[in-house]
Amino acid sequence: MNNVNSSRRGFLVKAAMLAAVPFVAPALIGQAHAQELKPLPLDNAQAKALAYAEDAKTVKHPSFKPDSNCGNCQFFTAATGACTLFPGFKVPAGAWCSAWAKKA
Repeated sequence: MNNVNSSRRGFLVKAAMLAAVPFVAPALIGQAHAQELKPLPLDNAQAKALAYAEDAKTVKHPSFKPDSNCGNCQFFTAATGACTLFPGFKVPAGAWCSAWAKKA
């Protein structure tokens, strides 16, 4: 009879440990984090070609439209500061470039 109790006890311990795995595993493994994007340098060739400016208020470009900036451009992702025109870099929401297109 002692053999049955230890077997039952072992089963319950193993079942409890197995049930705890989904809660404990993330803490042990950690979380994946996206790599932080670097700010777009002003001497970047693509930035120069698109007349990139870090502050839209200072732009004197012929194709500049009032109130246009990266924050309301279709190529800009606000959550990360990323722009599809400048892969691997982040840009400020208040910046501007000649490829600006109004967000839908």
